[in-house]
Amino acid sequence: MNSRYFSEEHELFRQSLRDFLQKEVVPHIDKWEETGHIERFIWEKFGDMGFFGLAYPEAYGGMDLDLFYTVILLEELQRINSGGFAAAIWAHAYLAMTHVNKEGDHAIKEKYLAPSISGEKIGCLCITEPFGGSDVAGMRTTAVKQGDTYVINGSKTFITNGVYSDYLVVAAKTNPELGNKGISIFIMDRETKGISATKLDKLGWRASDTGEIAFDNVVIPASNLMGEEGKGFPYIMQHFALERLIMGINAHARAEYALEYAQQYMGERRAFGKSIDKFQALRHTFADCYADMLMCKEFNYAITERLNKGEYVVKEATISKLRSTKMADEVIYQCLQFLGGYGYMEEYPMARLLRDSRLGPIGGGTSEILREIIAKMVIDNKDYKPAT
Repeated sequence: MNSRYFSEEHELFRQSLRDFLQKEVVPHIDKWEETGHIERFIWEKFGDMGFFGLAYPEAYGGMDLDLFYTVILLEELQRINSGGFAAAIWAHAYLAMTHVNKEGDHAIKEKYLAPSISGEKIGCLCITEPFGGSDVAGMRTTAVKQGDTYVINGSKTFITNGVYSDYLVVAAKTNPELGNKGISIFIMDRETKGISATKLDKLGWRASDTGEIAFDNVVIPASNLMGEEGKGFPYIMQHFALERLIMGINAHARAEYALEYAQQYMGERRAFGKSIDKFQALRHTFADCYADMLMCKEFNYAITERLNKGEYVVKEATISKLRSTKMADEVIYQCLQFLGGYGYMEEYPMARLLRDSRLGPIGGGTSEILREIIAKMVIDNKDYKPAT
C-alpha cells in the first residue's frame, strides 16, 4: 500500500471491488468478448454497489469521494483483462457522466445523472467524427436552433457505448462560422427520431460496443443544451485532462498486471534446468520494464493528487497519457515475449492485453496530437484556460 495516497479505507474498498469483479464480472468476460455485448444486469450491479457514483454529488445518489477511489476502480478493472469492458464502464462513468455533472442543470442531472449513478441508464460521449479524428474544432455536426428546439445533423465515430447506451452527450456546432468558439454540448435520448448507430469491428476492446452514429434531422428541446451555447470547446478541453489521466492510469495498471503475470510464469517455467527468471537477459529486461511502469505509476498518482485538489493539470495529464500508453505497449509486448509461444495463444492473457493496449496511443487524442499540445504549452507558452 502506498500510504501517501491510499488510506486503510481505500485499501478496503480495493479488496471489496476486487472480490466483486472476480465473482460478478470475470465469469462473463469471455462471452462478452465474443459477442461484443455487455449484458445489462452488470450495469445495475455496479450501480447497486455505488461504483458509478464514487466521484459524484450525494444529492444525485453519489458518494463524493476523492479521486483515488476512481484510481482504484480503474486499476482493478484493468486486472480482469478486458480492455473493452473497462472502457465501457469508464466511458460511461467519466466521459458521459462528467459532462452531465459539470454542464447539466438540475433537471438534466435528475433525469440523466441520478439513473447513471444507479446503473439504470448508460451514457456515451460523442465528439470524434469520421472526417475529423483528433481535430475537434473541425467537426461538421451542426445544431440549428428553431424556436424552442435544436435540429441536429451530422455523424460521430469511434464512440464507446455508441450502440447500446440510453443517452448521448453530443458536441455540435451552433455557429459553424466561429470555428471552435461555435461548439455547444447537448444531451439526447437514444430513441429520439433520426438517431441511428452502426457497430464497428475492432482489433481489440472486443467486449465494448464501439459505434458510428448518424444524426438525421434530430429534433431535441432547447433545454437539452448543456452549459452555455458556444462554450463546448473549452468544456471538452477541460475534461480532456481527466480523460487523459484516466487513460494514463489504465496504461500503468495493465502494464503492472502484465508484469505480475509474466513474473509468475517466469518463476514456474523451467528451461535448461532452472526457472527462466534466473536468466540474466530476461531478468534484466524485466527490471527495465518494471522501472518504466513504476515511473509512470508514481507520476500518475502525483497528478491525480493535484487534480483532486482542483488544479488545472492539462499539461501533466497530457504527458501522463503520452508516456504511460507508450510504456504499456512496450511492456506488454515484452511480457508476451517472456511467455514465448504461449504468449501468442489466446488461452493466455497476453494476446488480448496486447490488442487492447494498442488503442492507448490513439484514443482520447493520438500521441502525435499530444506531443503538439505539449510543444505548444512548453515552447510557444500557450496557456489553455479552464472554462469559466
